[in-house]
Amino acid sequence: MQWTQLLCEKRYRSYRKHKSGTDLRSEFQKDYHRIICSASFRRLQDKTQVFPLDNSDFIRTRLTHSLEVSSFAKSLGQMAFQYLIDHGTDPQVDGLVKEQVCSILECAGLLHDIGNPPFGHFGEDAIRSWFRENLPRLHYKGRTLDTLLDPQMQQDLCCFEGNAQALRLLTKLHYLIDENGMHLTYALLNTLIKYPVPSCGIDKSSPDIRTHKMGYYLAEEEIFKDITGSTGAVGCRYPLTFLLEAADDIAYLTADTEDAVKKGVLTYDCLLRELEARQDPLAPPAQQACYDEAVRALREKLSYAQDKHLPDPEMNAVQNWVIHVQGTMLRCAAKSFTDHYAAIMDGSFPSDLLSVSETALLTRALAGIAVQYIYDSDPILTLEVSAAHILHDLMDRFVPAAIRYDTDEPLTPVQDRLMRILSLNYREIYAFYSKDRPEAYRLYLRLLLVTDHICGMTDSFAKRMYQQFCGIL
Repeated sequence: MQWTQLLCEKRYRSYRKHKSGTDLRSEFQKDYHRIICSASFRRLQDKTQVFPLDNSDFIRTRLTHSLEVSSFAKSLGQMAFQYLIDHGTDPQVDGLVKEQVCSILECAGLLHDIGNPPFGHFGEDAIRSWFRENLPRLHYKGRTLDTLLDPQMQQDLCCFEGNAQALRLLTKLHYLIDENGMHLTYALLNTLIKYPVPSCGIDKSSPDIRTHKMGYYLAEEEIFKDITGSTGAVGCRYPLTFLLEAADDIAYLTADTEDAVKKGVLTYDCLLRELEARQDPLAPPAQQACYDEAVRALREKLSYAQDKHLPDPEMNAVQNWVIHVQGTMLRCAAKSFTDHYAAIMDGSFPSDLLSVSETALLTRALAGIAVQYIYDSDPILTLEVSAAHILHDLMDRFVPAAIRYDTDEPLTPVQDRLMRILSLNYREIYAFYSKDRPEAYRLYLRLLLVTDHICGMTDSFAKRMYQQFCGIL
């Protein structure tokens, strides 16, 4: 892959490069302004990061998480590409390439979770489980849906994925000037495609991380091929995707720990005890040294806070330790990118950056602590059960209506009203892309119309709509 092609400024179909003597922004800087001014981005302020429907004002939302990822991603771009310039690793990489890379990564961080449904990653699980259970049960013209839809259509629904939904939102659903979405550059869109395989190509057991989830639906196959063909990242991950993924991992691994301490589901003593217990004498020496330094830093942060007689020394220690660890992980992720640069650029690098960095042991420990004390905690599990009930109820109502929408089968009065509740823009997008298509494909698009509607909801909106439908006014 070559940066002259990877940094593709093309936009889908209606791309026209406007020249102006007063607008000095690059095409990637223009993307940034489109993003932050969009309603889709604003909705992230009321979508779950970890704690669903939380009323506190200090717990991270998808919006604050995305801002952090954006900052980290840009920092990784600066560190990694300055190293490449300083060491002459790649003659293609100069100051302009570094500037463009940083702009793309900054934008990608803002958008990386934009396709997620309400209630965090559990919302994705709830949608998947609903389709797996109900496709064999629901009927259209005397046949069950699983016999009408082809394998990829079924897999798209049963393996529903926020990453694929993001590509759909950005290239179609976000109605800016026409049916082609937000009109973002292909370099940015390709950075967001973490898993460049369809739903039928998922292989979680593969050593190559790019096949662990799907990156696009059948409905977006054409635009996916156009994007990857235009950038040259065909059949492999786009290089900047590795940096975006590392930024996301650093943000959630550290921030979730801080939020858990603030919520009281994890204490300083518990965090220190768990870190000490998760040391691994079989890990490579560099990983052990990095890990030992992190544990030592946590103790030192508490001693400093106590010496200063701060009102909540343990919370202060954790907050400052998180900042310390973030800096360490950023440096190690950037180094991992430059160490494996050749394999990344020829499309053969199969891993994520942190797993092969000096922070690999620390990364695994933080992930394990998060699962044990945060994601599997009683408050989270209870809220996730409630979230699943809300989403399943909405699916129970909207999907039967969508099956008969725009067909010769009559809708009930309630179903007619349900379909009119759906976004008019989304319905118009459905009408545009379903015109003159086979019946099974039109059915598939109507089912996606429901997931489009639900993914566009904030947590509070989904809860409020559920309560209204149940007569809880």
